[in-house]
Amino acid sequence: MMPAFTPKQDSFREEIRELLREDAVRAEIAQSRRMPYGQESGLLAVHRRLGKLGWLAINWPERYGGADATIVEKAILTEEMIRHGVPDNVHSLGIDIVGNAIHLFGTQEQKERYLPGLARGETTANVLFSEPDIGSDLASLTTRAEPDGDGWRLYGRKIYNMKAQHSDFALCAARTSTGPVNFAGITLFLIPLQSMGVVIEPVWNLSEERFDLVTLDGIRVGRENVLGELDDGWQVLGKVLPLERTGLDHSAKAERTLAALREHAPPGCEQRLVQLETRVRAARLLAWRCVANLHDGRPDEVHSATAKWYTSETAKEVSVAAVELLGPRALLDARDPEAIAEGVFDAALREAPGLTLAQGSSEIMLFFVATSKLGLPS
Repeated sequence: MMPAFTPKQDSFREEIRELLREDAVRAEIAQSRRMPYGQESGLLAVHRRLGKLGWLAINWPERYGGADATIVEKAILTEEMIRHGVPDNVHSLGIDIVGNAIHLFGTQEQKERYLPGLARGETTANVLFSEPDIGSDLASLTTRAEPDGDGWRLYGRKIYNMKAQHSDFALCAARTSTGPVNFAGITLFLIPLQSMGVVIEPVWNLSEERFDLVTLDGIRVGRENVLGELDDGWQVLGKVLPLERTGLDHSAKAERTLAALREHAPPGCEQRLVQLETRVRAARLLAWRCVANLHDGRPDEVHSATAKWYTSETAKEVSVAAVELLGPRALLDARDPEAIAEGVFDAALREAPGLTLAQGSSEIMLFFVATSKLGLPS
C-alpha cells in the first residue's frame, strides 16, 4: 500500500524536487552541513525562496503568506525537504508548531503580526516548554508569570530548546495561577527572545543541532502576548501537540538514511535491507494516515501516538543498521572528506536517540496507546 495523491499534488511534488535539486540549493545545503563545530545554520536562502513561492506554509491563507492549500501539500513539502537533506528544525518549529498554534488560536492582530514573517522564511520561532527538573511533564512546570500592572513578568528556566539562538520569538508555557489540578493555571505566551530578561545558553549534545537553556529573568509581557485564554494553555497544547505527531518527519529521515544505505551497502546485506525497507514503508503509511486524518478534520490521538512511536523507532533502527553494515567509516561526519554519503549515517545515528524522546517519548506513546485504546490499566 502507498498513499494516493491527485495529479496536481504529484505535480507539486515534482516542482519541489526540481527546486531542491538545483546546484545552488544543493551547494547551500552541503555548506550548512559542513559548518565548523559549535556553529550551525538558521534560516537558509532556500527557506526564503520557498517562502516567496508561498510554499513554506502552503496550507495557510494567502493573506498570511501561504497558498490556501491543504495539509497534504504541506506534508509533501516537509517530506521532500527532509529527503533532500534541508536542515528543517528551524522551519518545522516555526511553522508546524508555533505558527500553527497562532493560526488556530491567535487573535487577528497576532496572526497578522507573526504569521507572514514565518511564512516568508524571514523570521522563526521556538517553543519553551520543557524544564530542567521536570522534563516534558508540562503539568508540573514551575515557570511563573507574576502579575505586573496590566501584564506579567516571567521567571523560570526552559531547557532542550532547539534553535533558540536563531529564533525571534517563542511560544512559552508559564503558570499564571495555582490550584488542586496541575493542568489548570497554565498560560501560553508569545515572547520576544532578543530582549532584556532573556538569557540563552548552549546545551551541547551529540546531534547536528544544538539545544539551549533559556532563562527568563523578569521579561515583561502584556495581554497581547497571551495565546488563547488565560489559564487555559493546557487545552491549547492538547489540540496543537497532536498536530506535530504525524511522524512524517521521522519516516522521511528513515527513508533518506535507507536510500543512502542501499547505495553503499556491501554484498550479502539484501535480506537486512528488505527488512528495513518493510519497516520504512510501514512507517510512512502510519504517518500519512495521520496526515489524512488531519485533512479530513478528524485527528486521532491514538493514531498520532502510534505513528510517532513507530516512525521514530524505525529511524533509529535504520541509522544503527547502517553503522553495523558499513563499519567505522559510517561514523565520519560531513566535514571529513572520507565520509560516506556526505556524512548522512553519522548525522542520523547521533540524532536518533533524540527522535525517540522529542514530541513525546516512545514509552509515553506506548503508555498512551495501551491505556487509551487497549484499555489496559495504568
